[in-house]
Amino acid sequence: MAGNSEDGKTDIEVARQVIETEAAALSALRETISESMTQAVDILMGTKGFLIVAGVGKSGHIGRKIAATLASTGTPSFFVHPTEASHGDLGMITKGSSVLAISNSGETRELRDLLIYAKREDVPVIAITAKSRSFLASQATVTLLLPKTGEACPNQLAPTSSTTMTLALGDALAVAAMARRNFTREDFGARHPGGSLGMQLQLIGEYLALRKESPNPVITEDAIFADVLKAVSEGRYGAVSVIDASGALKGVVTDGDIRRAVMGHENVQAVTARQMMNPTPVTVAPDERIGIAIQTLENRQISQIIVEEAGRPVGLVHIKDLMSEGYL
Repeated sequence: MAGNSEDGKTDIEVARQVIETEAAALSALRETISESMTQAVDILMGTKGFLIVAGVGKSGHIGRKIAATLASTGTPSFFVHPTEASHGDLGMITKGSSVLAISNSGETRELRDLLIYAKREDVPVIAITAKSRSFLASQATVTLLLPKTGEACPNQLAPTSSTTMTLALGDALAVAAMARRNFTREDFGARHPGGSLGMQLQLIGEYLALRKESPNPVITEDAIFADVLKAVSEGRYGAVSVIDASGALKGVVTDGDIRRAVMGHENVQAVTARQMMNPTPVTVAPDERIGIAIQTLENRQISQIIVEEAGRPVGLVHIKDLMSEGYL
């Protein structure tokens, strides 16, 4: 049963109104984006060291997220609490660094020491604030100004719309810098080796090398049915690569091929791997991404794929391993 607020609105109505208010704030923010964004990205591109993000309270919480987003998208960045900065952490702000300072009012007392220090050391400051005549704006090299909008909080006290705009502005800055750097999926994946995307961007050769057991069941073309059945069973991957005398890949026999051989031959024991195999197996190369292997497995609706290098099978990737290891 829906609850009601004092003015009679249901919880759902209140929640929708919050979303509408914050969406309107974001629309207003979009219209304020100007050349100052280009100037801010210029600062990021010219930063040889780290971008230091600072803010207090809700601005600090948003700042931590912005710093994390920037760091993962090509802008080396970390968060410093302004109070800690005043007690020694100003030493983290060195020549070649830059600062992103966040304060809706622009008058946050704890930021003053950091801003004065940055100006004295000739460290550029990007400000995010709603007050163009604030102390923060006066000390900043570039100001990204938040438009004047109401908070979604009915008392106009809790930072809601303002923090949403700040977060969006931080994302805009990060993505604009990504575009300027031509930051790729591979670049992103290199910074996220533990995430699903990073794992899928791993090279197949790296994947095989890191595994304790890298399956590569093989059988020769002239192997008889019993030997093929044994190789498929012992490999426990439902497939075996078929090679010629030189070790070159000639085909693949799957457990489905074995079933078809049993049903299609009266003297199945005399059937060879050459007769059973699929001569055009699906393969991937070691220098391709795991994501390519996953996409191929899904598109072809198969369970395993042979890794082929210089015409030879060097491994096998199975969907059950990918699932158990978190790639899917």
